[in-house]
Amino acid sequence: MLPWKRALRPLSALMLAVAVALTPAATATADTTTAAPSSGWNDYDCKPSAAHPRPVVLVHGTLGNSVDNWLVLAPYLVKRGYCVFSLDYGQLPGVPFFHGLGPVDKSAEQLDAYVDKVLAATGAPEADIVGHSQGGMMPRYYLKFLGGAAKVNALVGIAPSNHGTDLNGFTALLPYFPGAADLLGRHTPALADQVTGSAFLTRLNADGDTVAGVRYTVIATRYDEVVTPWRSQYLSGPNVRNVLLQDLCPLDLSEHVAIGVFDLIAYHEVANALDPAHATPTTCASVFG
Repeated sequence: MLPWKRALRPLSALMLAVAVALTPAATATADTTTAAPSSGWNDYDCKPSAAHPRPVVLVHGTLGNSVDNWLVLAPYLVKRGYCVFSLDYGQLPGVPFFHGLGPVDKSAEQLDAYVDKVLAATGAPEADIVGHSQGGMMPRYYLKFLGGAAKVNALVGIAPSNHGTDLNGFTALLPYFPGAADLLGRHTPALADQVTGSAFLTRLNADGDTVAGVRYTVIATRYDEVVTPWRSQYLSGPNVRNVLLQDLCPLDLSEHVAIGVFDLIAYHEVANALDPAHATPTTCASVFG
């Protein structure tokens, strides 16, 4: 085996580990670009109620998609009376099901168009956004650079990659593998964009984490093994609430995937963030609904 191929083996193992960690079980029979789940979300006839006047747009994480990431949270919110929608973004040619891999700024443009579509269908002047992992960070580009702040009331990030990730130090190995960083950027731009200190994140976080007029909530878990260190997920600025899951329920052991894909305690806090006027305490008992 050539020396450069041997050198890239640890990087390949790292990328495989990230893929496994971030990917919910794929719904192999679903066309996630067009199919609407049967459990009540992506219903473009849904009209927001007086109690919940804004549609909720769900933004999946890296290697996720508009269905698999939300099989629990979307019905959870629909049951509570919300109009709920989810999009696919960051698709790469020839890669089905696993999205969120394209350049993050281009994915934000897809979110921009999608929010416009949802607002036109529902007649609402603003939306709320809930995102997991990259999906909790990428909308900040939309808010800051694409005019999204005028169309969004609140952004709720579940384990968001707001200030990037060092993958527990693994990304520090990239300089030791000549060409590896370029390879990562060419084939999976979103992963390169989310490395701590990337050009994308430097621009995103320059001049402050937030924009005026939007409420921000970050829900993190101390057991996150993907967006590390976990405190890097927190935002600074006005109208920000940073929440550690274990402060709500010390017994909750959810890591990066679980907190976004099926953690009902985290979801109770999402509901609180969407409707703070009617928030109720989030505890370990919130797992019962």
